[in-house]
Amino acid sequence: MRILKRLLRYALYLALAGILFVVGAVGVAYWLLAPRLPSVAVLRDYHMQVPLRVLSSDGRLIASFGETRRIPVHIADVPARLKNAVLSAEDADFYSHPGVDWHGIARAGIHVIVSGGDKGPGGSTITQQVARNFFLSPEKLYSRKLTEMFIALRMENELSKDQILELYINKMFLGHRSYGLAAAAAYYYGKTLDQLTVAECAALASTFQLPSVVNPLNNPKRLLARRNWVLGQMLSNRFITQAEYDQAIQEPNDAFPHEQQIEVDAPYLAEMVRQQVLEKLGNDALTEGYVVHTTVPSDSQAAANEALRGRLSAYDRRHGYRGPEGHEELPAQAGPDDYDRVLAGYTSVAGMIPGIVTETGAKEAKVYLSPKETVTLSLESMAWARPYVNEGRAGAAPTRVDAVLKRGDVVRLFRAAKDEVNEDVVADASAPKPEPKLEWRLTQIPAVQAALVSLDPEDGAVRALVGGFSFVRSKFNRAVMAARQPGSSFKPYLYSAAFDRGFTPASIVNDAPVAFPDPSRPDGMWTPSNDDGKFDGPMRLREALVKSKNLVSVRLLDAIGLRYARDYMTRFGFTPDALPQNLSLALGTASVSPMSMARGYAVFANGGYLVTPYFISRIDDRDGNPVYVANPERACADCQERLLNPTPPGPPTQASTALIPARPATAGTAAGSGTGDAVLPADAHADASEAPKLAPHVIDVRNDYLVTSLMQDVVKRGTGAAAKALGRDDIAGKTGSTNDHRDAWFVGFNGDVSTAVWVGFDDFSSLGRGEFGAKAALPIWMDYMGAVLKDKPSHSLAMPPGIATVQIDPGSGLPSPGGMNEIMKVEDVDRLREQATQKQQEEQQEHAYDIF
Repeated sequence: MRILKRLLRYALYLALAGILFVVGAVGVAYWLLAPRLPSVAVLRDYHMQVPLRVLSSDGRLIASFGETRRIPVHIADVPARLKNAVLSAEDADFYSHPGVDWHGIARAGIHVIVSGGDKGPGGSTITQQVARNFFLSPEKLYSRKLTEMFIALRMENELSKDQILELYINKMFLGHRSYGLAAAAAYYYGKTLDQLTVAECAALASTFQLPSVVNPLNNPKRLLARRNWVLGQMLSNRFITQAEYDQAIQEPNDAFPHEQQIEVDAPYLAEMVRQQVLEKLGNDALTEGYVVHTTVPSDSQAAANEALRGRLSAYDRRHGYRGPEGHEELPAQAGPDDYDRVLAGYTSVAGMIPGIVTETGAKEAKVYLSPKETVTLSLESMAWARPYVNEGRAGAAPTRVDAVLKRGDVVRLFRAAKDEVNEDVVADASAPKPEPKLEWRLTQIPAVQAALVSLDPEDGAVRALVGGFSFVRSKFNRAVMAARQPGSSFKPYLYSAAFDRGFTPASIVNDAPVAFPDPSRPDGMWTPSNDDGKFDGPMRLREALVKSKNLVSVRLLDAIGLRYARDYMTRFGFTPDALPQNLSLALGTASVSPMSMARGYAVFANGGYLVTPYFISRIDDRDGNPVYVANPERACADCQERLLNPTPPGPPTQASTALIPARPATAGTAAGSGTGDAVLPADAHADASEAPKLAPHVIDVRNDYLVTSLMQDVVKRGTGAAAKALGRDDIAGKTGSTNDHRDAWFVGFNGDVSTAVWVGFDDFSSLGRGEFGAKAALPIWMDYMGAVLKDKPSHSLAMPPGIATVQIDPGSGLPSPGGMNEIMKVEDVDRLREQATQKQQEEQQEHAYDIF
């Protein structure tokens, strides 16, 4: 008995010594590590990495930029059943322990002793996991474990339990680039946290341990086993009832990837936004949770996409079938696995679905699209597929299906209206369309490209932008990056310059052959011509623009002077470098983008003011507070500030000629510092009550009215006459085509919208014979404008003071009683009347001499 008491005493001494040793060791370790422990105070205001989101003007998602999926939530917004599932899976005693689970650590220590050094499972609490994920590496080292414990104890001292749990549920990686419970719920189940069932809560809680392996997608069996264990823990902890447990345990795992739904198809615009925001805010712009509100309405962008893609496809089909996109020699017993292997390298493009031909005959072919869908194509569904020869010629229409498709061909199909109108005819875009009956048809991805830019003439806000047929296939943004020749669509700028130099719509210019010296040509002469090769002799400028007469434009430019014309054209926002220093400028040989053309025509649409295009209206931080609010220069022709302090029209300042000016970061935290306080400059929290910023006045409103009147006639009875189908009286515009039909344009406007459309090949190939602006570009413009102006009242520039209607002699262009009506500036009327009187006197004098 005495020996037993002695042994117990020795054991007690050893235990006390061991405790003292452990306490001393921990104290020494803390003394050594404390200076290197991070401050946990930063966790109070820690910013999770949240992707940059880009929205349309009506709040619909255009794009999300960032490497991670994360949707931060406040702990108060996390349902109790989800919190309880996480606690049951990871740390049931979270709200009662001091940050470190001593029992768990003891169990882990015993395991190390028994296993001879194997570290085995950890005893980490939720607090320790937060400490590790925010401050430490995942290495299993004793020193790291001690550091983790010390940080956890500090966290418990400085943060509340709810704050720590909030950090945990937002920070932890849960598989498939998803960080935090809200992002995981959205990706795996397509739900918000409050929509999750008990079983789904347990499944997400099961993912914390091994997220790359045990998640609802990668290993469903292991996930279900872990989920059911978590449900059992929830039951034993009395977080759920027996009935809830019984129901949840029977629920299947129906998770599947739910990619964030893009609601507005505007990838070219989204990339422009990304680049501009990175320029202003630095790389942290992609992780600080900024929300960019653009100026683009979702319905306008949808109309632009539909118009451009539909009409490019129509162009492509009328030039013939270029053959399958690929071909695979299929074995005789080929099945779905073989078809899927072939189609794995193809993706859908603009609604054009890839498929592989599995059977073909004289009257029909079968095309495999997916394991769930195989469709039958008739000869009617490919009636357009004449063999492509070149851009000017296609072969005969097919009479057999197997003459077009072969087994193993990889082709594209799309759903089209069964009773579709003839695509070569410009339809009435304003007419109501019946609900179509859809059927599968053969198609092909167009080789031709196009771009569309639409601006609000009042302040330059971008209303729609499409930079090409498919961003997936080509990232080149033709809307702002292409430098193409505008052809005759550039002539209104020349006519505006001429009207500023004393010409009028009634001025007579000879449409006749002309030659100018040109040492660069073999014969030493430049001899421009009209598109149709015909000459109409002396004609009024109004008729010359309506008929798009090149020789009249060349003579007009020569008359007003090349230097003056180039200087004048910079008033519309063009840089001198874009304007050639020869008379070919009259034929539209400048290098311009669709954006710059839409901006130039906006001057005609708003009364003579140069606005600067912009597409970001506001940027909010992650809490919804605006850090940038656009305050663009406005035309504001009727603003009191404009009327009280009128400025004569003239060239814009250098700042106004920048298409999208770069603005440096201003006071406050420097852009890219990562604190979340960086701001875009100047216009944040703009006060709407302040006086508006006025756009520069670049051309006389009377000049504007005259040029617009001519372009309205282009639509009423000229090369843009097809636009009359829109049924509007406020439309003005001009077609444009270049040599060998390399470029086709239509640029037009009313008081609400200025829109430019370009069509062409990236390699400057010809569009083909007859593919003028009126045929290739105008239908796109019409489809778009018909949609965005539907049900909107007429809006055009009112006749300004200083414009008079006068009767003229159509042969001389001079005032003549009883002649045809024309409009011109009042001072020009007086000057021309003097000329008419002088001419009449000269004719009378000549008549007297003849009598004598």
